Amino acid sequence: MTKAPRPRRREARPQRRAVRYQVQAPLDVTVLRSGIPDTLPGRAVNLGERGFAAVLAGEVQPGETVGVEIRLPQKADPLRLRALVKYYDRLRCGMEFVGLTAAQQDTIRGWLDRARAKPEVVTPEKLSLPAGKGSERNLYAGALRSSRRRGRGWIFLLGSAAVLLAVLWWRWNAGWTEIESSLANDAKAEQRPQIHVPAEEMEKLVTHRVDPDYPAAARPANPQGVIVLDVVVGSDGTVTEVRAQNGPEVLARAAINALRWWRFEPYRVNGQPVAVETTVAVEFKP
Repeated sequence: MTKAPRPRRREARPQRRAVRYQVQAPLDVTVLRSGIPDTLPGRAVNLGERGFAAVLAGEVQPGETVGVEIRLPQKADPLRLRALVKYYDRLRCGMEFVGLTAAQQDTIRGWLDRARAKPEVVTPEKLSLPAGKGSERNLYAGALRSSRRRGRGWIFLLGSAAVLLAVLWWRWNAGWTEIESSLANDAKAEQRPQIHVPAEEMEKLVTHRVDPDYPAAARPANPQGVIVLDVVVGSDGTVTEVRAQNGPEVLARAAINALRWWRFEPYRVNGQPVAVETTVAVEFKP
């Protein structure tokens, strides 16, 4: 009897990884909120063909599509494009490029090609000493010594430049860290609620309202009811914190997502706008 051939195992293809290269480039991120563009300054810390990571002096929401203007090193004109916010945590965010044009792709790839390039150092193995007369051998020996001196000179120059760049980067990064820390502390102090305002009084200050959509995931069970939310309104009238007091998780999440887009007139105490805490009730019907 002949043995049946064994089926070949399909080899798993390695997944492609998005390679990014370190870069210190200033950038501006423009977010469109309630029809009003809001520009946040920041800096990119790495860049790849599919996206980049950055530190921003402001808050963005995962899932938002934003406009980005990056000023790459050794590029005269800034790179303007659109990106999708993939994550955000403590002023640090990651973004994925959206709808890149062919010219934008060529610009990014050209910069990445230069970032990948490494200086070539001539080594003695690359120079051969052919057999011949003494003068020819002396000529090749002199070229070999000259190449060695040039190689040592390039190594010293590159080492000095690397040390200088490291010092400059450390000082720049320390300055940014101090700015980010002060911004975060100022923002927390400014948005800490000072008083609790009744819901009826805050209802009169609503300038922009977004009604939540009934979640499709909740339709099989058709839950309904009123979700009560604890809301913190900043001194500028924006919603900074939302917490649900009751209700199913799927309805509470829909209510929280809608309340983040509400806008209020700033609540004033002695003529000064302050951050306040209030409650909002949202009713869901299937």
